[in-house]
Amino acid sequence: MSENVPANVPGPGIVPGSVRIFDTTLRDGEQAPGAGLTVAEKIEVARQLVRLNVDVIEAGFPASSPGEFEAVAQIARETRGVAVAGLARCKDGDPQRAVEALRAAERPHLHVFIASSDIHLKHKLRISRDEALLAAAKWVAYGRKALGPDAEIEFSAEDATRTDLDFLMKIYEAAVDAGASTLNIPDTVGYAIPAEFGQLVHQVVDRFGSAATISVHCHNDLGLATSNTLAALQNGARQLEVCVNGLGERAGNASLEEVVMGIKTRPTQFPNLATRVATEQITPASRLVSYLTGFTVQPNKAIVGGNAFAHESGIHQDGVIKNPLTYEIMTPQSVGLSGSQLTIGKLSGRRGLREKLHSLGHDVDGEALDAVYAQVIALADAKKEVTDGDLLAIVEQRATDVPDTIRLQGWSVTSSHGGRAMGMISLSVLDQPRSVEATGNGPVDALYGAIDQALESVLGWKPILDEYEIKAVSAGEDAQGQVVVRVHRSTERAPAGDAFVATGHGLSTNIIEASVAAYLSGAEKLQTEAVAREAMIEEARASGQTPERVEKLP
Repeated sequence: MSENVPANVPGPGIVPGSVRIFDTTLRDGEQAPGAGLTVAEKIEVARQLVRLNVDVIEAGFPASSPGEFEAVAQIARETRGVAVAGLARCKDGDPQRAVEALRAAERPHLHVFIASSDIHLKHKLRISRDEALLAAAKWVAYGRKALGPDAEIEFSAEDATRTDLDFLMKIYEAAVDAGASTLNIPDTVGYAIPAEFGQLVHQVVDRFGSAATISVHCHNDLGLATSNTLAALQNGARQLEVCVNGLGERAGNASLEEVVMGIKTRPTQFPNLATRVATEQITPASRLVSYLTGFTVQPNKAIVGGNAFAHESGIHQDGVIKNPLTYEIMTPQSVGLSGSQLTIGKLSGRRGLREKLHSLGHDVDGEALDAVYAQVIALADAKKEVTDGDLLAIVEQRATDVPDTIRLQGWSVTSSHGGRAMGMISLSVLDQPRSVEATGNGPVDALYGAIDQALESVLGWKPILDEYEIKAVSAGEDAQGQVVVRVHRSTERAPAGDAFVATGHGLSTNIIEASVAAYLSGAEKLQTEAVAREAMIEEARASGQTPERVEKLP
């Protein structure tokens, strides 16, 4: 680490001494294979990010699909007190679509990028350095003119850490001259190590820090994303791009919780610097993102893992009992965990339930509280004890509510040792009743086969099961079972290019019922996506686009 750290001059919109947290969970985080979110789920995450008090929410890539555009536009309309960013390539069509999605934002933040390394220019874009310079300047200038002088216009040089330094400086200069107020240094493939990355950031800050905010976006391919991000901060970067739970392409992005708590826990390493993040909302954010994406947080994950504040060794236990500081460098409460316990059972009242949920990081009132309370009381009648895990599962399940165009009327199944199972399902699909029987090699397989026939007879497609996961929410023989499935539409009837993968959730003390609920939840999301896609194709046809162009729509 260089001892001659430059005195950073904050760019537009940055308060001296502050560190801007740019959360890209809804854009780069969602690019993790299998982490697709519906519009409603993205909005739910955005609301939690507002509670977390990040500075910027990168809501998505508006040009990539109609659903993505709508998610960014709706988040822009709803969100206040936080900047909303949309990503766009430096390519005709992308920036215009992003600007359109961001117009309603209180604080619009247009993020344009183009690759700058020779390996990307030659093999991916197949353009020259001069063409890249012209594109960067053109679309930064477009964004500045379209959104006005007060908007944040960010430029990223993709694969900056493998870019020739002289050319990197030229493309940043072109962006600043065209109106960029933030320059981002992406370690796109996680190639850098902290010492060299800190030196690169130092050079960019020294050259452009008085004209723009210097940002970093680090990937974790070598497990160094958090280290590189903190090294950049020590060398003058003042915007840090991160994801909840470290989600993202390949090995992921720099972890929001690790970066934020690193700054907070080691103030002498970051003198006079602080974020505005409400750290007690970190755990609720982590749990929500984990639940909606279906990506389980590893137990030993820093800050938010299940074992992050667990002590099994007798020596550790003795030390923590005498003084928690012996083995804990931060308090569980500082990241949204509670040391107290409230037991919830069938005799509990709404007030007690509300306080318990608050201690677990969820504020639930009014009709939502009534609905959760009814589920909790019903569960308490069915099992011995309602645990924290049960409560969290019930609250989080409500975040995935989707339109009920597919309604379950009833089901039954028979199965015996050594024989095939027979399942019967009764559904209403687009208000058309369907009762179907099917056989399978087990009760779940039989019921899924019956659902497939019912859906295909009305919708013309059926779900294809990619993944099926079951886990107990709590301990004991009467534990609730949570089923998570990932499904996509059958390729023989689905439109070309339709690769949307939906995550479905089911929760019940009856694991077969949870399995049916999860499969139908995933199917409902596929139907919602299908309707949006059909509308996009019809709109394209109406505008006179050729059949070949329509087939290539995202």
